[in-house]
Amino acid sequence: MAAIRAGQGLLVGILRCGHCGRKLHVRYWGGRGTHARYLCKGDYDDGGAYCLGFGGASVDRRLGQELLKVISPLGLQASLRALEELSAGDTAQRIALSSKLEQLEYEASKAFEQYDAVDARNRLAAGELERRWNEKLEEIAKTKQRLASLNGRCYSLAADEEARILAMGENFTEVWQNEHCPPELKKMIFRTVVEEIVVRSDPEKKALQFTIHWKGGTHTQLTMERPRSATENSTPIEALEIIRRMAVRHGDDQIASVLNRLRYSTGKGKRWNQTRVATARRNHSINGQKRALPDPERVSLNEAARICGVSHRTIERLVEAGLLKREQVTPRAPWEILRADLNDEPVRSVIERLLRTGKLVLQGGSAENQSTLFTENEGDDNARHHE
Repeated sequence: MAAIRAGQGLLVGILRCGHCGRKLHVRYWGGRGTHARYLCKGDYDDGGAYCLGFGGASVDRRLGQELLKVISPLGLQASLRALEELSAGDTAQRIALSSKLEQLEYEASKAFEQYDAVDARNRLAAGELERRWNEKLEEIAKTKQRLASLNGRCYSLAADEEARILAMGENFTEVWQNEHCPPELKKMIFRTVVEEIVVRSDPEKKALQFTIHWKGGTHTQLTMERPRSATENSTPIEALEIIRRMAVRHGDDQIASVLNRLRYSTGKGKRWNQTRVATARRNHSINGQKRALPDPERVSLNEAARICGVSHRTIERLVEAGLLKREQVTPRAPWEILRADLNDEPVRSVIERLLRTGKLVLQGGSAENQSTLFTENEGDDNARHHE
C-alpha cells in the first residue's frame, strides 16, 4: 500500500482508468491549491491526449456516500482499524529502519577496522577497503534521513480528537462529516475497505461510470453526472497542462503558438493568442509572464549555434549523433539545450576542430580511440554562418 499523503483528494491511489488501465493521479488547482482534479494522462507524454479528467469534490462526496452506506453499521470497527493502521504502519517502518541502522553501524565499524589495519603501501587493498567503509557510512546517512523523514510525517490524533471519533463510532456518518475528521484518516478508511475503483466516461462524456471493487470480492456499480471542479471552465485539460508546464519560463506568446500548432482552441472555440493565454492563467492561478524569461542554464538551438559560432545545422548534427542532448517541456514547444553541455566533451573538441579545419567530425563518444561515425566538410556551411 502506498503512503498516505496530505491533500483533499480522497481517492488518490485507488482510481483506475477503465479506458486504458492506467492509475489516475490528482492535481490541485485554485488560489489555495486545494481543488482536487483526477486525471488519467493516457498517452499525453508521448504527444497524445488525456483519457479523462474530472473535478474531485463531487466525486469524493458521491463515493463517500457509497462508503458510508456500506460501512456505517460497522463504523466503530472501521474507525479503530484505520487508527491502528495509521500508527502501526509507521511503527513497523521505524522498527525495521532502527534495526537496519544498528546493523549498518556494526558493519561500518568492522569496515573501518579492516581499513585501519591494512598496510598503507598496499594501495589497491587500502582503496577497496576505504570504498567499502565509505559505502557503509553513506548507507547509514541515508537510513538516518529516512528515519528523520518518517518521524517528520508522523501522524497522530490529538487526545480530544481520538476520544471524539471513538465516542462517535456508533454514528459513522457523523464521524465522517465532522470537521475534526482529517482527510488522511478518510483516505485510510477508503483504502481499508476498497481494493480499487474503475472509472469510465460514457460515449457522450456527460456521465462517469464507477465500479467499486470492495475488499473481499464484492462489487458496486454507480453512475453520476460528470462533474466540473470549482475552477474548471471549458478549456481542455490538455491545454491547461501545456500552459502550466510552459509558463514556468516561456512567454504567453510562445504558449499560444504551441497550443495552436497542437490544434487546441479556447473554451469558446477561438484560436489562442497572448491575451487569451494570460486570461487562462489567471483563471487557474498559474503564474507566468508575457514574454519568455531568460534562462542562464538553457538556450535555444539558434542561441547554442550563436554561442558556439557555428551553424544551426551543426547543432542539429551534434544532436542527431547523440553527442548533444536537447529537451522539450511539452510536444511542439521550443527545443532547448543545457548551456553547460556545450562546454563538455566531446562537443567542445568537435566544435574547436570544426572552427580550426572547417571539417565537422562527429564521434560516438568522448573516448579518443572510438571510430568516427561520419565526417563532413562543413567549411562552406560554417563560412555562410559567419557571413
